[in-house]
Amino acid sequence: MLSKELQTAPCRETRQRQETFLGTKREAKCFVRMTNRNEDKMASVHENDPGAVPLEEEIERESVEAAAKLTSKLIYEVIRRDGEEELARTKRSLFWSGTAAGIMISFSVLGEAILRTYLPNASWSFLIENFGYSLGFLLVILCRMQLFTENTITTVLPLMVKPTPHNFGCVARLWAIVLGSNVFGAFCIATLYAYTPAIPENLGPALLSLSEHAVRMPADQSFFRAIPAGILVAAIVWMLPQVGESGFFIILTFTWLIAAGDFTHVVAGSVEMAYLAVQGLIGPYEALFEFFLPVLVGNIVGGTAVFAMIAWGQVKDDVVERK
Repeated sequence: MLSKELQTAPCRETRQRQETFLGTKREAKCFVRMTNRNEDKMASVHENDPGAVPLEEEIERESVEAAAKLTSKLIYEVIRRDGEEELARTKRSLFWSGTAAGIMISFSVLGEAILRTYLPNASWSFLIENFGYSLGFLLVILCRMQLFTENTITTVLPLMVKPTPHNFGCVARLWAIVLGSNVFGAFCIATLYAYTPAIPENLGPALLSLSEHAVRMPADQSFFRAIPAGILVAAIVWMLPQVGESGFFIILTFTWLIAAGDFTHVVAGSVEMAYLAVQGLIGPYEALFEFFLPVLVGNIVGGTAVFAMIAWGQVKDDVVERK
């Protein structure tokens, strides 16, 4: 049981660390704008100094220096700050953000179903329809909603800096609220799809086929296929601070890979699980023990035990030395 303090109050330590943080996230996002301003400035200098280094070489050098500043240590600091901000949020804020994510992630399943319904029956159709899987992730990540698998790295990095019982409790509190609200949102939207004319009838067979394929996979297979999915989502989180406006394509590419590789994701899969459950097509035991828990553990292993530990390992010496 978490103490009353953990259940009711945001984590004071994380708020204090936020107040002292120097704003590395803003610094990372400004690199491209800084480079553009430097190019304009250098162009003006070269107009007045014919003997200066050629403009193209100067621009190239400045661009390399700007890119080189975004080191693994800086990326770690950006994500750690995000994690501390999430740990400091109230339970109500986490719940509603997580519920919205559970609803919005359903568009991954719906996007696949739409493409499967209307694409021709060809060998290449499988690769195209999996782009539909990216739609829900684009909505959730770009709208900054609470997705459980993102938190397998975001909130764990602050914990690795100071692995105290209090911080463990804060992470456990956030994980429980976000995962529970993600599943709640998934059941809400699955009920809408199953019992109302919210979606066209001709999408039903494809939606049912996708759901049965994901949920009725053997438990051990679901677990192992969840590990690559956990790694890929964590990798997306790690890449986003440095890609700027290319974030859309990063999310699109690597979530497409999750679908094309037939990997399993606990939140997107919860929509498929809920779609079958609310119609009585799957029982509680099968849903929980043969799908949900194996995929949940696999995603945690991939996102935390594999990627987060590796990411922490490459910056640990720098972080410890700085402290």
